[in-house]
Amino acid sequence: MSFKDIIHIIIFNKLKIIKITFFSTLVLFLTLLFVYPVTYNSTVSILPPEKNNDMGGLSSLLSGSDFSSILKGGLSSANSQLFVEILKSRTASLYVVEKLNLVDFLDANNKYDAAEKLNKKIYTELNKEGIVKLSVDIRSSIIPSLFSDSKYLKNLSAKVSNTFVEALDNINRAKLSSKAKNARIYIEKQLEITKKNLDSAETALMFFQQKNKTIDLPEQVNAAIDAATQLRSEIFRTEIELGLLKNSIQEDSKTYISFRNKLQTLNNQYSKLEMGNEDYMIAFSDVPNLGKELAGLVREVKIQNEVYILLQQQYFKERIQENRDLPTIETLDEAIVPQIPSSPRTIYSTFLGFLFFFLFTSLLFVINDKKFYNVQKNQSTV
Repeated sequence: MSFKDIIHIIIFNKLKIIKITFFSTLVLFLTLLFVYPVTYNSTVSILPPEKNNDMGGLSSLLSGSDFSSILKGGLSSANSQLFVEILKSRTASLYVVEKLNLVDFLDANNKYDAAEKLNKKIYTELNKEGIVKLSVDIRSSIIPSLFSDSKYLKNLSAKVSNTFVEALDNINRAKLSSKAKNARIYIEKQLEITKKNLDSAETALMFFQQKNKTIDLPEQVNAAIDAATQLRSEIFRTEIELGLLKNSIQEDSKTYISFRNKLQTLNNQYSKLEMGNEDYMIAFSDVPNLGKELAGLVREVKIQNEVYILLQQQYFKERIQENRDLPTIETLDEAIVPQIPSSPRTIYSTFLGFLFFFLFTSLLFVINDKKFYNVQKNQSTV
């Protein structure tokens, strides 16, 4: 059968084809308009987490600044992909289900079943700039005009998307607070030890001065004591950093090794200062015995006092971080109430349905006519 024959069959049966196509399309249109469930969704956009310079918190540690950043990285130093994975987690879905009471709406047996169903309705998008977009399909029941409230569904679609951002912020703050708590407990223990050491050093210095009266130390010795104090404080800072890192990363990681090497270098410098080296003006080993003992006591008091001040500052910073209640997620565009459903696309789907029904009906007539033609040909041959 040629193409010309096919066109001829379609033209010959055009009225029947048009009637069948029209009524099929009408049924499809009415089904989409009154029977098919309506779906609404509203998109929320989340800005990417702020990036610290270079290596973030760890780079600042290597330069000798505030070591509390090692436990404050949390999600603030994470990438946007981590945000996406958290949004798609069961914990985030469970937060939304509980906050909006969606168990009955999702026709679930319990909140965990509801969270699983809600998780399947999430759609996320991550662009090259790191902006995360999230939307959630909120679907009505069958015959929405009778059994569903369109206004409620529209409002709910925006609420669900915005609540997922709340869930992300809640998880982030909980993680930061937990890390700050661990740091605070660790520093608190070090603070107690340092306070005892400082009290002991001050008591020893006081007894020495009472016994030997006041002895003036040479200016060079005082300069060496100040240098030793700074070095010993830096050593203690690095030891604290290593203690914090040990609980969060493996000991064979590059970061941990770099801190360990830094500690070794600082200890070598401190040893040179104590034993004498051409790089320093005077060594403690060259000080007369009485002055040497005094220098050691003064140095220990200064070191412990410096360390105690450092730990106190860190302790209060961690307490503030542990109890802070500030948003950690920045929203670029909040989800707003949608005016039209995202599904079904009634006009578009009806048009595609019309084309499909027309082609399918035409094909049926062509096939039927071909069968009739073959039967007639076989009969004439006989």
